Amino acid sequence: MSNFKLSRRAFLAATTCAAAANLTVAAAPNSAKVVPRKLSPNEKLNIAAIGAGGKGRADTKGCSDENIVALCDVDWDRAGESFERFPNAKRYKDYRVMLEEMPEIDACTISTPDHTHAPAAYMAMNLGKHVYVQKPLTHTVAEARLLTNVAKETGVTTQMGNQGHSGDGARQFCEMIWSGAVGQVREAHVWTHRPVWDNQGRAEPLPPQVTPENMDWDRWIGSAPWRPYNVEYAPHDWRAWLDFGGGSLGDMACHIMDPVYWALKLVDAKEYSVEVVMQDGRNEQTFPIATTIKYSFPARGDMGPVDVYWYDGHWTDEKTGKKTYNRPDRPAGVPEDQELGDENKNGSYLLGSDGIITTGEYGGRSRLLPDDKMLDYNMPDPVIDRVPGQDPYRNWVDNCKTGTQSCSDFSYAGPFTEMVNFGNLVVKSGEKLVWDNVKGVVKNHPNASAVVSKEYRQGWELPI
Repeated sequence: MSNFKLSRRAFLAATTCAAAANLTVAAAPNSAKVVPRKLSPNEKLNIAAIGAGGKGRADTKGCSDENIVALCDVDWDRAGESFERFPNAKRYKDYRVMLEEMPEIDACTISTPDHTHAPAAYMAMNLGKHVYVQKPLTHTVAEARLLTNVAKETGVTTQMGNQGHSGDGARQFCEMIWSGAVGQVREAHVWTHRPVWDNQGRAEPLPPQVTPENMDWDRWIGSAPWRPYNVEYAPHDWRAWLDFGGGSLGDMACHIMDPVYWALKLVDAKEYSVEVVMQDGRNEQTFPIATTIKYSFPARGDMGPVDVYWYDGHWTDEKTGKKTYNRPDRPAGVPEDQELGDENKNGSYLLGSDGIITTGEYGGRSRLLPDDKMLDYNMPDPVIDRVPGQDPYRNWVDNCKTGTQSCSDFSYAGPFTEMVNFGNLVVKSGEKLVWDNVKGVVKNHPNASAVVSKEYRQGWELPI
């Protein structure tokens, strides 16, 4: 177990934003927060990477025009490429130590497994650091609301790593929906070919193995319950395990469902429910082999009620090895040879009162169905600002310097992740749950506060 202790300065900064009732953050001014350093557009940010291998490698490279001053990773073998690319950056295995020792850090990328996102982002924001956090923003519903509120209070610039939100495609999809291309949307169907990792549906923990020499397993476990190392937990398959990841929904919904969430203005729903339609292999250790769930949203402004279905998983024929993917039915009137989404791997289609529209993983190639509907269709005029270069990293960096917010800042990404993670509560429990999107509570559960959070190991706690 970690015996790390914060200094008084860091402790005060990290505990000022304590969560009050109903998962809202106390409204009192944050006298302990550290104000972000003011920069001119020509100055460079001092950026630290929390997670420097795997996805962290790409995130750090995406910000490499700035000063990469520190690299933190619990697995120094996996982080080796980043160490070579940025030889002058200080190296750490514990982000808490790094943030304490290096007040000159302006901003952090956080590219760790899901269960570490919120503790790292929470500490960094309360020390005045801008943060770019990989999707999904958090591991739990309560963490998503906490980070949303802390970001608002501290005023740092934030960004979630759902890069499609920076793209022109998602914006064009919204503009098509908002201009009435398919009328009132009544159903949305969203799917993925995930998982592409093993162990989903496994009901027992894995046997202990010898931890690699250059991995700090205690710090990798972080806030999660302790268990011995096994290579099928890390570095890759952690997404399958309830203690560490979010399964296929956590991995991909923040990409594929993003255009749907944005276009249908689901953030404006006062409440919504989620229920399981189909599930195979639910257990207490890992996410199921395959799942279909249904979100039901009431009317929002000028948009009528809508059901949003999510599909993931597949079944493998033991004799042939052929995979059968969990998919929605093909819409009536759409020929079998016409593509849905992106080559049927990831995508969505929406059924409206006046037609059908499909789009890809990041909102790309949005088009009406059947294909001949596009022959005489004129794309609507743009009404959403475009992101220069469609570059989420540059968007974040530039906004850090101006003190403004990036395109997928936590005021958007927090509620969106909250919705995704609420779906995973239903995946885990099998129960139909109703979420009060204003108060941030489960309306039909006797243990409403606890069910949206989790227990944290000593030294890694959050005030929720």
